[in-house]
This record gives sequence, C-alpha cells and structure tokens, in this order.
Amino acid sequence: MHPTLPLNSTVQQLKSIAAFLLLLLLLGGCAGQYISKGDKRFGEEQYERAIEFYKQGLASAGNAGEVNYKIAEAYRLSNRLAEAMPYYKAALDANYRKEDGFFYYGLALKANGQYEEALRQLQDYVRVGTSPQLKAQAAREIENLSTLSTILKKSSPYEIMNLEALNTDASEFAPYVLDNELVFSSTRGPGKEYMGNGEGFLDLYTTTLTDSAAEMGGAVRPYENVNAESIHDALATFTNEGNTMIFARGNEGTKKGRQNVDLFLSNFRSGAWTTPQILSISDREAWDSSPAFSPDGKTLYFSSNRKGGLGGNDIYKTTLDDNGRFSRPENLGPDINTPGNESFVSVGPDGTLYVASDGLPGLGNLDLFRIENGKPVNMGPPINSPGDDFGIYIGEGNIGYFSSNREGGKGGDDLYRFVRTDRKLVDFYVDGTLYQQREGAGQRTTVPNSTVVLQDASGQQLRTTTTDSDGEFTFNLDSASTYSLVAEKPGFFTARQQITTVGKMPTQEELTEASNEVRLTATLVLNEIVKEKAIVLENIFYDFDKANIRPDAAVELDKLVQVLNDNPGISIELSSHTDARGSDIYNQDLSQRRAESAVEYIISKGIDSSRITAKGYGESRPVVRNAKTEEEHQRNRRTEFKVVRIQE
Repeated sequence: MHPTLPLNSTVQQLKSIAAFLLLLLLLGGCAGQYISKGDKRFGEEQYERAIEFYKQGLASAGNAGEVNYKIAEAYRLSNRLAEAMPYYKAALDANYRKEDGFFYYGLALKANGQYEEALRQLQDYVRVGTSPQLKAQAAREIENLSTLSTILKKSSPYEIMNLEALNTDASEFAPYVLDNELVFSSTRGPGKEYMGNGEGFLDLYTTTLTDSAAEMGGAVRPYENVNAESIHDALATFTNEGNTMIFARGNEGTKKGRQNVDLFLSNFRSGAWTTPQILSISDREAWDSSPAFSPDGKTLYFSSNRKGGLGGNDIYKTTLDDNGRFSRPENLGPDINTPGNESFVSVGPDGTLYVASDGLPGLGNLDLFRIENGKPVNMGPPINSPGDDFGIYIGEGNIGYFSSNREGGKGGDDLYRFVRTDRKLVDFYVDGTLYQQREGAGQRTTVPNSTVVLQDASGQQLRTTTTDSDGEFTFNLDSASTYSLVAEKPGFFTARQQITTVGKMPTQEELTEASNEVRLTATLVLNEIVKEKAIVLENIFYDFDKANIRPDAAVELDKLVQVLNDNPGISIELSSHTDARGSDIYNQDLSQRRAESAVEYIISKGIDSSRITAKGYGESRPVVRNAKTEEEHQRNRRTEFKVVRIQE
C-alpha cells in the first residue's frame, strides 16, 4: 500500500501545477501576440519592426521553425541576405520545410562566403526542389559558382581603403564626385526611422574631398531643397556642368513599398536647387532608380523592374535631345541584363559602363562589373567581396570610390576609396599531381577525376577541385599564406601535403611584367592501407634509459596524430623496439614504457584511446639481426605503427 500525502501537501502540489500551466498559457499567449504583430508589420513591408516582434516571440513559440523562417525572409527582403543565414538554418534544422527556404539558404551561404556549402545546398535543391523558377535560378547559381576559381585568380591593380572618417554606423553609399565635392547617399539623418530596415530615411549629402582619405568627412552637408522629409532621396547623377541633377526618390514606407520609387530632376539656379520634378520616363508602376549620365550628358542610364524586362532589375538607357526631351527607354539586352538584378549603373570618364549584378558570376550577392566589348567582366577582388559591392564611381586618374557592406565596415554600407597602383602584380598557383601506390606494385599511378581539397593553416576547407585525366590539379593561392592539400580514397591513407607562399614573393625589381605568375608544385600520394604492415616513424628518439617524449619526438608524433585525424576509420598498434644491448627484461620494460609514453602523448592530442594500443617488443623483433655497427643498432631502436582494424 502506498503512503498517502497530507491534504495540505496535495493542495500545494495542485497549486504549483496550476501556476505552471498558467505560465505556459501566458507565455504562449504572449508569443502569439508578438508573432501576430510581426506578421502585420511584415505584410506592410516594415521588416525591421517585424524582426523585432518575431524575435520577442521566438523563445516561447511552439512553431520556432516557422518563426525563424519569417525572420530570415524579413532580413532577405530588406536587403540583408547575409544576416538571414542563421535563421534559414534554424528553420531547416527545426524541420520547417518551406521550399523557398532551401533555395534562399544557399544564397545566404554564398553571401557569407561559404561557397562550398552554398554549392551543396543549391545542388540539393536542384535535385529535390519542385519550383521550376527556383530550380532554374539554382542551376544558374551553380553555374556561376563554378567560375569562382577564375574570378579569385584575377589580379586587381587596386588598393582599397575604408573612408573611416566619413562612414558612420548608418549606411553610406553611391559616391559621385562633382567639383572636388563627394556626393553620396546616407541614412545618417536624425529624422524618422524607415521601418523597412530600421535605419533612417535616405538623403543626399556632400563633403569636400581631401588628399588624405583618413581626414575626409569633417564637414558633411545635406542637400538643401532636395531632401524631403520621410522619403528616400538617393543616387544622384549630374550633367550640364553640375547644374542638372537626377536622383531617385520614393518609398515613404507605405504598403506600396519599393514600387513607389521614381526618377526626379532638379536644376541649380540662382544659388539653389529647384523643386524636384518627376521624370517623364519614370514608370509609376515600377521601381526606377540608380541613374547615371554619360560624360557628354546625352545618354541617361538607369535601373528598372518595369514590365518587359529580362529579370528582376534591368539596365535601360534613354537619350536626351536638344529640347531636353528623353527618348523612350531601351533595355540594354541579354548581353548585360540577366534573370537576376542589375542596378547601380555608372559611367566612367571614357564612357565605359559599370553595373552591379547578382545574376552574373560573382563572389557575393552584388558584384561590380565593367562592360568590355559589350560583355560584363567581374572586377575581381579586392573590389568585390562576399558582401554587396556596388555604386562605383570611376574618377579621372587613378582614384575612384565604391560602396560595400563587406565584413569589417563601420555601418550597413560603407564608402571605400580605391587607387590604381603601378605596382607589379603576382598571382601564386600550386600545380599538383595525385598518385596512388598499391602494396606490391612497382610503380605508382595517377588518379584522375578525384577530389582535392585546399585547406588553410587551421584546417578549414577553402576550395575543392577535381583532378584531370592525368591526375593533375591547380589552385590559386594568396601571398604569405600556408595551406594543406588533401585527397582521400577508400582503402588508402589520406594524402596530405603542406604548401606555403610565405617568403616566396619576388621583389618588384625581379618582376618583368605588369602581371606575373609564381607557380609552386606538389605531389600527393595515396598509399594503400594494409593491415598488420609495420610503418616506421622516423626520428623518434629518447634520452638514454628514459621514456619521456622529447620535443623532437613530439614533432614526429604530431604527424601520426594527423594521420589518425585524417583517417578516422582506422585503429592502430604503436610499438617500440630496442637494440639487443642490455638484458631482455630491461629492454622489454623500457620499450613498453616508451610505447605507453608515446600513446599517452597521442591521446592527449584528442585521439580516442580505443583507437590506439601501446606495445613494447624489446629486442625480440630486430630489423638487423646480429647488428654490429651503431647504424645497425639505430635501425633496431625504432618506433612503428600498424593498422589493426579498419572500420567499414
């Protein structure tokens, strides 16, 4: 018979349970209220407010996967794709199976520079996705990612600098130089907050250029009579000796959202800018923005998502006649525009067109491209990065400016200055060959169509490639960096070789061309795993009558640790052997202590103790019987390992 509780104790328990249930109901109710408010703001395109409400309700929400997905979407739709990545992942990890999430998670990975993961995610989506439109976009992204190695190889003759004195924790972008003044767009203003991204409304600003980028930004002035309250004014271009300005205005935060953006014109007369007037070429049902005049002022380029385009945003052009009338806008066509987005168009002093695109092969979401012979050419690093790189201004001479939200900036978007340098450039490459060596085979053979991985000094995967029909492969490398080349094949020890560019940069005097190549070579060998075959560890020495691990022995044992890490399916026996000098009992004890000491060292490096056994053989297994010379005794004094188990 069970003992009964006193009545007051039972009542107390019931009260506690009731309080707990009430707390759950309250938390659930609060979560529901926050999510509902977030949904309302999301529907009104007030994404920053939606994110705040979603995050408040997330901890106690019963549908955490769905809420994480909504947060990710709010970041994406407010042009913060990189920040969406952990929330897409959390949604997928919580088994929230919204199909778009699989696709956009791949794009978010790319926006964070996680190219290999992005490729795998998009490849998975192409295999299992059901949306024809998203599958087509994913296939294009996969094709674009395949060109990354080519883009990363480009040597760019530019040095870049963040305009730290000018940039703030708000956003600054879209630079334009006019009469030694830098005109730019920024959310730094003190006015009303824009609910779309939590920053201020965009306004146009100007500051005087200085010789030193570090000193720029001392006196920033807003454009009088142009900036309107609680409306975005941004992306100015000028003609008529700076007396005519066209810029983008709109998106006051209503439900109409980004469609409510048009091009406006203002003239500088009697010391002031006239009241801006909408351009006749603006499409009231579309997003029209990022205008740019040609150097002669007769052609205006701009970006629009109007009907009849090739994708999201396309680049258009219109010409200005002698009476100041603009012609009907003309789409620049499929050589420049893609099913993605092309925007932030600008024109260099020589008439060369520059655009930002997320539909062309690039390093991140938006990359900058120069139009050469009618075709876009990626400008490569350091101009481009995994972040958004856009809004470039090409000045006279060697100096220009652009915008980026890359890692390391001060705010959302920052302004950067770039300088074209006459410094001779160097590209580092490693050319390698992958071989395999089977036990008993006289010669090693090349391994075609096999994956080779490039790792950084910390072991993080940077890139992969596939060997060609001759087993050969190539990687582009950075200067002053150390890497590992790694290849695997079932039944073989993982092949690994370190390669470094440290100390291998030629002097400028040694370089003969403006762009030069330094090519290193590597040989990777996959050795067949043979159970019970003894493999000698070279240079494992002990002090006389000692078993402790010397520093020089530790270096060699670290190599065995790497073998065990590279081949997690193998278990080994580590053995120690002595020469025949001394008694059998002494040598047996000494060798066992040495083997155990080596095993303890390896386990201390993180290897599971179940994968390694210590065995001392004393003098019982000499390599050279009846050894006479010191060299022969040394060969007998050895440390070996052999594979005793292979996990299938």
